[in-house]
Amino acid sequence: MSDVFDLTCDLVARRSITTEDAGCQSLLAARLERAGFRCEHLRFGRTDNLWATHAGRDGDAGPVLVLLGHTDVVPPGPIDQWASDPFVPTVRDGNLYGRGTADMKGSVAAFVVALERFVAAHPDHAGTVGLLLTSDEEGDAIDGVPKVANVFRERGQRIDWCITGEPSSKSVLGDLLRVGRRGTLSATLTVKGIQGHVAYPEKARNPIHQAMPALAQLAAWRWDEGYENFPPTSLQISNIHAGTGANNVIPGELQVLFNLRYNPTWTAERLEAQCDAILRGHGLEYQIRWHRGGEPFYTPEGPLRAAARNVLTAFAGAPPEENTAGGTSDARFIAPLGAQCVEIGPVNASIHKVDEHVSVADLERLPDLYFAIIERMLVAR
Repeated sequence: MSDVFDLTCDLVARRSITTEDAGCQSLLAARLERAGFRCEHLRFGRTDNLWATHAGRDGDAGPVLVLLGHTDVVPPGPIDQWASDPFVPTVRDGNLYGRGTADMKGSVAAFVVALERFVAAHPDHAGTVGLLLTSDEEGDAIDGVPKVANVFRERGQRIDWCITGEPSSKSVLGDLLRVGRRGTLSATLTVKGIQGHVAYPEKARNPIHQAMPALAQLAAWRWDEGYENFPPTSLQISNIHAGTGANNVIPGELQVLFNLRYNPTWTAERLEAQCDAILRGHGLEYQIRWHRGGEPFYTPEGPLRAAARNVLTAFAGAPPEENTAGGTSDARFIAPLGAQCVEIGPVNASIHKVDEHVSVADLERLPDLYFAIIERMLVAR
C-alpha cells in the first residue's frame, strides 16, 4: 500500500477519543520536522495542538496557507455492532474501515504526505505553508483551535488561506466544495410556572400551556430568505422537559432546548434579542441561557476558491457543488483572523457511524488533491 494508507492506519490504531490525542501529533510532528518543518506543541488543559510551518523564499513576508485538521475522533459506540474492531484498520471491498478513517485521520495523513511532497518539490515556495491540528474538535472545542487562534492574535500571526480537511464530498471525491458554514447558537430556556393539582388549575400556573404559543411562534418564524450560498436561518427545538412524572400534577417549570443555524444576515447578539422579544411578547416568566458556538463565515470568489474549484473539477470530472451546508467546523475560529476558508475532504456518508470507512482509492488520491491546491496557491502565482 501507499504512504498515505500506512500513515492513516497508524493514526486509526491510536484510540484518540476526544480530547485524547494518543500520540498522533507527536508521530506527525516527527515526520514533518524531518521534512524541514518547524513544529510547536501548544497544550491547553487536556487538549493537544500542533502548529507546524515551513517558510519559503520570502518567509514571513509572503502569504500564509494553512491546512486545518483534528486528530481526535468520536467514541465508536457499541463495538459489537462493528464488523471489525474500530481501532484495528481493516480493508474490505476496497474500503478502509475504522473510527476516524473519514473524519478525519485520512485527511490528516493526506495533509502530511502532501506537505512532505510539496516542500521537497518546491523548497523555495512563496510564503509559508502550515499545518494546524487539535485534539478537541469533536468535543467542546474549548482548548483547541479557539485557544490557538487567541495565541495567533497575540502574536500577530496572519493566515491568508485555510483548507480544512473535513469530509465534505457527497458521493465522489471532489464533488463538493464547502465555501463557508452557518453560525450556531444554542439556548436553554426555563419557563417558570406554579406547581399544583390538575383538578385546581386556578391555583396553579401551567408553564407548558403558557409556553406553547411562544414556542410555536419561534418555530414558525421566518428569520430571513437566505444569503448567497447560505440557506435561510433555521430554529429547531430539540428537547422539552417538564413534570414530576405524575399525571395529576401541573408542573412548576418547563425546560426547552433549541438551536439556531444562521447565515450572515444575523449575528448571535441580534438573534438572542429577537428571541427575547418573542418570549417577552407572550408574557412569560422565564430565564434563558445562551451558548454561542460560532459565527457564520463565508469565502467569496477569490484565489483560494478558484484554485480549489479548478482542482476539484479535474479530480471529480465535473465542477463541484459549492455550498455552506452541514454543521460546524474549526474553520469558524480561523475565518475571523481574516482568512479565506474552504473545506475539502473525502465522502462523508459513514462519518460518526458504526463501520466508518473511506474508499482506499479516494484515500490514495487525497494527497495529490491537496498538493495541487497548495502548488497553485504558493507556486503557480
